[in-house]
Amino acid sequence: MEKFLPFLGWLKTYPKAWLRPDVLAGLTTAAVIIPKAMAFATIAGLPVETGLYAAFIPMIIYALMGTSKILSVSTTTTIAILVTGQLALVTAGGSPADRAAAAATLAVLVGGFLLLAGILRLGFIAYFISDPVLTGFKAGIGLVIIVDQLPKLLGFHIVKTGFFRDLFSIANHIPESVIPTLILGLITLVLIFGFEHFLPRFPAPLFAVVLGIGAAALLSLKQAGVELIGSISGGLPAFALPDLSMVGKLWPGALGIALMAFTESVAAGKAFVRHGDPHPDANQELRALGLANLAGGLFQAMPSGGGTSQTAVNSQAGARSQLAELVTVVMVVAVLLFLAPLVALMPQATLAAVVVATTMGLLSPKDFRAIARIRHMELWWALIAFAGVVILGTLPGILIAVAISLLMLLYQANHPPIYAMGRKPGTDIFRPLSSKHPDDETFPGLLIVRTEGRMTFASAPRIGGRLWELIHETSLQVLVFDFGAVPDIEYTALKMLTEFEEKLREGNITLWLAALNPEPLKVIERSSLGKTLGRERMFFNLQQAVETYKTQPK
Repeated sequence: MEKFLPFLGWLKTYPKAWLRPDVLAGLTTAAVIIPKAMAFATIAGLPVETGLYAAFIPMIIYALMGTSKILSVSTTTTIAILVTGQLALVTAGGSPADRAAAAATLAVLVGGFLLLAGILRLGFIAYFISDPVLTGFKAGIGLVIIVDQLPKLLGFHIVKTGFFRDLFSIANHIPESVIPTLILGLITLVLIFGFEHFLPRFPAPLFAVVLGIGAAALLSLKQAGVELIGSISGGLPAFALPDLSMVGKLWPGALGIALMAFTESVAAGKAFVRHGDPHPDANQELRALGLANLAGGLFQAMPSGGGTSQTAVNSQAGARSQLAELVTVVMVVAVLLFLAPLVALMPQATLAAVVVATTMGLLSPKDFRAIARIRHMELWWALIAFAGVVILGTLPGILIAVAISLLMLLYQANHPPIYAMGRKPGTDIFRPLSSKHPDDETFPGLLIVRTEGRMTFASAPRIGGRLWELIHETSLQVLVFDFGAVPDIEYTALKMLTEFEEKLREGNITLWLAALNPEPLKVIERSSLGKTLGRERMFFNLQQAVETYKTQPK
C-alpha cells in the first residue's frame, strides 16, 4: 500500500522536528503560488479562481500520492499556454464559464492519459525530451506568453491571430495605450525584479498583488481607465462532470499537455532532491499526477503539474515533507473562502506583470550559452524547438520537440565513434591516435580499432564503412577490434561483422577481437563467427593481443 500511497510511509515516521519548517515553507510557498496561480489562469483566458482550484484538489492528491518530498503541484506557465491553444478549438467566442468547463474537461483527459501511462509503467517517457530541446521549447513559450501579456500592460485589447501578427497588431495599437495602466505595470515589474534580485526569499509576487489591490481601492484606478479583474466566484469548487462532446477535439492536445506536465514535474522533482532522499519514482509520479488532474478536473480545476519556480521556493523555504504542500492548500482555501472580494479589485496590469516576471526565467539566455559552449549541434536543436513554438504554435512545438529528441537519439545511434588506437609509451594504456600524442606506439602490420555503444543494424553500416577507410590507409596483417565499450551486439550487426571477417580473410587480413563484454561474447560464441575465430583469436584485453602479435613470425 505504501508504494501506491506514499503518505502512509512518511506519515507514520514523521519527525516532530520537521513540523515547524514544513509549516513555514508551506506558508511561504502559498505567498508565491496564490498570485501565480491566478496569473496562469488569465494566460489561458480563464477566471482567476480556476488557477486557485488547481492549487487545491490536485495539490492534496499529489501530497498524498507523490514520491517527491518537495515538489509543489498546481499549474505552470507551460501548461497555461498549452491550455490556451486547446480552449480556442472548442470555445472560440465562448463565455468564461464555457472556457472553465472546457479546461476542466481537458484536465480530466490529461489525468486519464497520465494515469494510464502510470498503469502501463511508461515512466521512461519523461526522458524523451532532451534538456537542450526543452530549453528551446520553454524559451519559445516564454516569448509567446510575454507578447500575449503586453496588451494588458498597455491597457488595450487585440484580436489574437498568431505570434507575429499579434506583435504587429500591438505595435499598431501602442498610441491607444492607457498611461495609468502602463505606469502601474512598469512599477509592478520594477518592484518584483528588484525584490527578486536583492531579497530573493521575499514573496515579491504576493507583495505586488497586495500593492495593486491597495492602489485600486485607494486611488480609484478603475475611474482612471485601469481595468480590474472584476468579480470572482468565492467558495470551494463544486463537483462537475466533464463535457464529453469536447473530447474528440481536445484529446490530442491533452496528450501533449500530459507529456509536458510529466516532464516538467519529474525534472523539478529531480532538480531539488536533497542528499539522502530517494529520487522520485517515475511510474508512481505518473499515477499521482494522473489522479491529481482527474480529481482536479472534476472540481473545475485547469490541468496541473509540478512547477520548477514554486518547487524552488518550497525547497529554499525549508520544506522537509509533503506536509508543506498541505499547509499551502490551507492558505489557498482561506483565499477562496474569505478573500474573493479583495481579489476582485486586482488590476489586470498587476496580474500581467506577475505573469511577465514569472515567465522571464523561461527565456534564460545563459542556458543557451551553456549549451553553445559545449555542443553546437544541441544548440541548433534548441533553436529549432524555440522557432517551432514561436512560428507554428505550442502543440506543434511539443511535437517538434519530441521529434527532435528522437531524431537526436537515432542520429547518435547511427553515428557511433570509431577510431584507430595506439599505446602510450612505456605503459599498457591504449588511447585514440591523435596529433596531441605523436609518440604513441603503433605496430607495423597491426591496426587497433575501437567503437563505442551497442552495435545494431543502424550503426553497423557506418562502423563497417569507417573500418574499410582505416584499413585502406595502411598495410596490415591483423586487425584488432576492441569491444571493451560495446555492451551488446544485435543480430544484423553480428551478421555484418561475420561478412566483414570473411572479406578480410579474402584480403589475407586476420580479424582479432579483444575485451569482449559478457553479452556480446555470449552472442558471438553461439554464432558461426565464434567458431571461425575460436578462443585463439579472442583476447581478454588489448595488451594481450599486442603481445601475442609481437611474438608471431612476420
